[in-house]
Amino acid sequence: MDNSFTFIDLFAGIGGTRIAFESAGCRCIFSSEWDKFARFTYEANFGEVPKGDITKIPSDEIPEHDILVAGFPCQPFSISGVSKKRSLGRPHGFDDPTQGTLFFQVKRILDDKRPRAFLLENVKNIRSHDKGNTYRVIIDSLTKDLGYTIFDEVMEADLYVPQHRPRIYIVGFREPTLFQFPRYIPTKKPQFMEILEQSVPGKYTLSNHLWEYLQAYAEKHRKLGNGFRYGLTDLKGRARTLSARYHKDGSEILIPQNGKNPRRLTPRECANLMGFTQLRPSFKIPVSDTQAYRQFGNSVVVPLVSDIANAIVAKLDDMYPQPKEQEYVSIGGN
Repeated sequence: MDNSFTFIDLFAGIGGTRIAFESAGCRCIFSSEWDKFARFTYEANFGEVPKGDITKIPSDEIPEHDILVAGFPCQPFSISGVSKKRSLGRPHGFDDPTQGTLFFQVKRILDDKRPRAFLLENVKNIRSHDKGNTYRVIIDSLTKDLGYTIFDEVMEADLYVPQHRPRIYIVGFREPTLFQFPRYIPTKKPQFMEILEQSVPGKYTLSNHLWEYLQAYAEKHRKLGNGFRYGLTDLKGRARTLSARYHKDGSEILIPQNGKNPRRLTPRECANLMGFTQLRPSFKIPVSDTQAYRQFGNSVVVPLVSDIANAIVAKLDDMYPQPKEQEYVSIGGN
């Protein structure tokens, strides 16, 4: 499928969101990512190096586009001035309560470029951060300040991949409209065993020292009534959330092995667990295991975002019908 909708990929990571929107027929015309290792993986898979730190890229260097996509990091927001009346127009500079956060960069570009639509992704707990003030500032910025019509929903990834990974998605449209998030119903829920490789090097098996440490640490916290525990994953079930800290000990997702200590995921299994290989089977992992774990732990579940991308494109097709190619009929000739 191909259409004329273009998008920019902010806080691009290793390109999970790009794969999703390209699968919906959109064309990426700009990307930005500051981490040098993520940029290396991005280049290996898309043939281009993303621009660097978005805070140093002026809006006039960003091309006009139809859709902005961003999984922006959540930083503490200043709520000073939020209660002030906005009767004098949009707040700017130091009067803007999002100034100094990375969300401000998203807001800046939305304000300057006015794309037809956007998709933002974040952890679900952003809604409760700072007693709800952080999320209120975000929503007010998008609606009251910028005038976008928005829709938000927490979506769980385990219908697409065998992983518990709830994330909030915010979809916005420049013009008033109605929008529904996709409702995917699989024929059967994914099972963790389906993402595992058949042959795995021994280095991924936990050493006796690390395995004994994790068990002792979990027991200590159990006696104290704390919540720490390692995640010995049910092969017919789903894994816990893959995080960027997975490279430290792999404790949140451990794979049981007969007659041996558990093992951690391989980077390729992480790609499978995040759904990269569902849409891009040949996705390249050109970095160390440590960097790969960080990159996949910070990424999105690609097939889930692909479904959202298709829903956004379908709505834009309704709102902005593309002219059909004119059919020429020969009259009186052969």
